[in-house]
Amino acid sequence: MTATTPEASTAAPATLDSPAVGTPASSAPRPPSVHVRALLTWLAIFPLVTIGMLLLADVWAGWHPVLRSFALTLVVVPLAVYLVVPNLMKGYGALIRRRAR
Repeated sequence: MTATTPEASTAAPATLDSPAVGTPASSAPRPPSVHVRALLTWLAIFPLVTIGMLLLADVWAGWHPVLRSFALTLVVVPLAVYLVVPNLMKGYGALIRRRAR
């Protein structure tokens, strides 16, 4: 059994919204809202799907629609998750920092 001090039991627990101990609140970047993330994700997915559909239209003309969707998502999802969305997030962060100055 461990002993606790009254100070430890009354202290507010750290949350994800609170900055880490010893770091100024202004230096902690705030993540974009869920609405901004949804918009940036859509901005990544829509062009990739459109380009993929146009490029592969002749190749998979006779394929079942589910197979076409499967093949397209095999390419689009990794491209969006690992390449396009992170770059859009960086650009959004730079835009927000520039506006804050």
